Amino acid sequence: MDPTFTHVAILARDIERAAAFYGRYARLVEVHRRTEHGVTVVWLGERGRERELVIVLIGAPHADVVEPAPLAHLGYAVESREEVDRLAEWARSESILVDPPRDAGPIVGYYCIVRDPDGNLVEFSFGQSLGEPA
Repeated sequence: MDPTFTHVAILARDIERAAAFYGRYARLVEVHRRTEHGVTVVWLGERGRERELVIVLIGAPHADVVEPAPLAHLGYAVESREEVDRLAEWARSESILVDPPRDAGPIVGYYCIVRDPDGNLVEFSFGQSLGEPA
């Protein structure tokens, strides 16, 4: 069997705030939650795909934001350019928009970059050659 990509794990200084961000912007739902040795871990997934791929938030109240942020990011496909614009405006109103919407051609598509509460970058795109949104 070939390896299967199942999750991305990121640190969250405020796990409730981070879970709310991903619920609001990416419409993820909580799949699993546990606390072991004082560390809370939350799994978030897309409705209907919760057993395929999740973001794992690991509570780390001591984690520092790195400025400027690295180019590493989480990428989400959305259904239209208008949805990219809507999310970008929402992020702008919350002062978390990093890169406004732009069209980078047929491979990268139309996208914007938003910063989550812990400084991680999240890309919302339409028209990437990676495929259609779920």
